[in-house]
Amino acid sequence: MNAPAYSLSQMVRYMAKLGAIGFGGPVALVGYMHRDLVEQRKWISESDYKEGLTLSQLMPGPLAAQLGIYLGYVHYGIPGATLAGLAFVLPSFVMVVALGAAYIAYGGLPWMQAVFYGVGAAVTGIIAVSAWKLTKKSIGKDKLLWVIYAAAAGVTIVTESEIVWIFLVSGALVWLVRAPPKNWFPKGGNAAIVGLAGVGDHLSSACGIGATLDWSVLAQIGAFFAEAGAFVFGSGLAIVPFLYGGVVNGHHWLTERQFVDAVAVAMITPGPVVITVGFIGYLVAGFAGAAVAALATFLPCYLFTIIPAPYFRRHGKKPAIVAFVDGCTAAAIGTIAGAVVVLGKRSIVDAPTALVMVLTVLLLWKVRKIPEPAIVALAALVGLLVYPLARG
Repeated sequence: MNAPAYSLSQMVRYMAKLGAIGFGGPVALVGYMHRDLVEQRKWISESDYKEGLTLSQLMPGPLAAQLGIYLGYVHYGIPGATLAGLAFVLPSFVMVVALGAAYIAYGGLPWMQAVFYGVGAAVTGIIAVSAWKLTKKSIGKDKLLWVIYAAAAGVTIVTESEIVWIFLVSGALVWLVRAPPKNWFPKGGNAAIVGLAGVGDHLSSACGIGATLDWSVLAQIGAFFAEAGAFVFGSGLAIVPFLYGGVVNGHHWLTERQFVDAVAVAMITPGPVVITVGFIGYLVAGFAGAAVAALATFLPCYLFTIIPAPYFRRHGKKPAIVAFVDGCTAAAIGTIAGAVVVLGKRSIVDAPTALVMVLTVLLLWKVRKIPEPAIVALAALVGLLVYPLARG
């Protein structure tokens, strides 16, 4: 393997910057990583990126965080994965803890909904542009991949969720069409699957142990959020229904209003959407609750990434694996495109929000060098000004 074109510290700085200013949720964040690390800097190859995206889609946990961890692993192994993951998550964790402290101190933050009114529309535009770029780059004119892409987008729009079987079936389909096995279950061919099953067994056991530690609120927080991180598939948004069921209906830690505000915090702050667990943990048990919730959520996804990563690195260039990854990637990008519609239905609620989204797309399309955080800041200002009038 050739020496990497970047140092570990450069990757860590990039992930910290993305975690600090990367708006738009998981769909946009994986698009930024492709644009910055594959197309512009050329630190990561297209094949390594596709492998990382496939692994992140197949494993439970937050998509963008897992991809960041995998890209850190590509050239610098476990130290790279660990530092890249921490650098990506910590900036947004600090932000949501600060917002949690302000939320408690001032009895709520009414401006959150106003900010999200504008930011949600801009984020939809950002994601739309990211999805288009990924589609153009990865799907191209391949008819089989287009069929898979369209099917995955349609399922996402109808179900409003990401279904892991779509990725598995898509990968298997392209594998069977382009690199069919000469013999079923070739020697060593299912090594990665065996390895992944082992990961699931270990994490299931770990979560089972955690579930018995109900002697304190912190132990309950740790057990609940570990389950969320270990068993919820899809992007950060996919975890929201699971959190609602446990946080509001199950443990009664938050009211409906507080939970809605927690989701708004996740959407108006940069970095992974799932970092809302830090805000929820802070409201329940202060800084200790935030730290336990975040650690419990992200530790499973970290393990789900670094344990199977060697298998992907070792077998990823084989024709069968390349075909499988191509199929999974087409489904993943189709899911991202479908997510644009799903998020749009929630964020584009009237003429002003539609205008914000259209202007965002036009700015990103025509003014290539305009930074996304600047667009998000302008959209937040629009929300603060227009929301009271729109709801008045």
